[in-house]
Amino acid sequence: MNESSTVLLAGRRAGVCLHISSLPGSFGIGEIGTAARAFVDTMNSMDLSVWQFLPLGPTGYGDSPYQALSSFAGNEILIDAADLIKLGLLSTQDCRQLSKLPASHVAFERLIPAKWRVLQIAADRFKSRASKSVKTAYAEFCAQNENAWLNDYALYRVLKSRHEQQSWNNWPECYAQREPAAMQQFATEAATAITAIKILQFLFHYQWQKLRLYAEKKGVSLLGDLPIYVALDSADAWSHPELLQLDNRGHPENVAGVPPDYFSADGQLWGNPLYDWQQHEATDFSWWRARLAATTKLCHYVRIDHFRGFESYWAVPASEQTARNGKWLPGPGDKILDAFRDTFDTLPVIAEDLGIITPEVEALRDRYGLPGMVVLQFAVADGDFQLEQVTENRVCYTGTHDNDTSFGWYCGSPDDLRDEDEIHRTQKAVRRIVKSDGSDVAKRMIEAAFATEARLAMAPMQDYLGLGSKARLNTPGRAAGNWRWRMQGDAVTKTLSRRVRQWVKQSGRSSSGA
Repeated sequence: MNESSTVLLAGRRAGVCLHISSLPGSFGIGEIGTAARAFVDTMNSMDLSVWQFLPLGPTGYGDSPYQALSSFAGNEILIDAADLIKLGLLSTQDCRQLSKLPASHVAFERLIPAKWRVLQIAADRFKSRASKSVKTAYAEFCAQNENAWLNDYALYRVLKSRHEQQSWNNWPECYAQREPAAMQQFATEAATAITAIKILQFLFHYQWQKLRLYAEKKGVSLLGDLPIYVALDSADAWSHPELLQLDNRGHPENVAGVPPDYFSADGQLWGNPLYDWQQHEATDFSWWRARLAATTKLCHYVRIDHFRGFESYWAVPASEQTARNGKWLPGPGDKILDAFRDTFDTLPVIAEDLGIITPEVEALRDRYGLPGMVVLQFAVADGDFQLEQVTENRVCYTGTHDNDTSFGWYCGSPDDLRDEDEIHRTQKAVRRIVKSDGSDVAKRMIEAAFATEARLAMAPMQDYLGLGSKARLNTPGRAAGNWRWRMQGDAVTKTLSRRVRQWVKQSGRSSSGA
């Protein structure tokens, strides 16, 4: 194995995929405080030692974690309201509207305005009510991050709110082009609102570091997710347009996506601007190195989404309505991974290498010893697949956030892209490979993933719970209705915990070594 391989693959481990927003809780969405620490305890009861979640940035279009408003900021909506009450910044009465939100799912259209009203109250009270130690921590946070990203992000969020949430390339030219005089004047006029955004970012990172320390104490590693692309409507694109393929008005000629695949007959048209890789190389990939470093301050390891884009990427004309008519263009390849290796003693990276993967992509991954992914839902559908084909330097999943649940996948849901013959072929393969008649397919899929040689085996929480298609988190290509599923507080019973512990122990993946 390459000397740069991640220590995550030392020993055999097992984990769970569950985004923060899907945690149970009383305020309309999963949060990064009490509920997150309680889930770490739940993982301990199941003997699971790796927790994977989706990108943590503030969400924009479609509430998608993969269309974040910043690569460096945290999602303010995930701030724990109960912790703000303990800090004296909120009262129970302040959170009354949040407590009326449904616990069964995230109702973003109601949650977001209600949560922002509450967060604004907390920010307004910070100066008068925060303790001396918290204010000191805030000052340190600002000193460390203002010049790097915090000033730009705060300015961007306030400007965006003052322009009816429009994308920055639709703002008046003086703001879109960041003319110094206009920016200075706005920063002075909007100082209070800008400070409020900085306070909220501090509170997110303050709470998150408590979660990270708690997870470390309990022997749980946090596995984050880094989208390869940034959103056009983001502080990243606004503050660093020179790093992207944009014209002088901030509009892309080509955008990101993937050609037709398992998820969509038309491909996936993501719409993100593409990188100007020559410019990144000229700056020794400094922005990318800072981005990966910032992510590793939050979590121990990082899955780079759409890793294959480093080798070559699918460029689609911005005028297209689907991703069909794109073309492959060369990415930065070894150059960016060499820059990462110069930054980190070991690369804390998992390569998301799903989709159309060429020998060149595999060679790039393997030259740096990066673990790739195997998703059993995809692999099992191949009639020739055998579990023995899953090698040691892989992360083996039953499914991901983009898949249906294993039970739903086996049965076939109403919006399934497969025809009946394909579903029946999959069911036949499941019966052969994981020895399930369908009634216990999620359990059998987890056991199969655990039994492979992969040093890390993962399953979404929905599979541990044996849930059907109604619990699916995301359907690629569908613009609305995603990211809403939430786990219920009593979902993980003592019986389930004991059962999972047994699977973990039998597969030699116990964190305790018992």
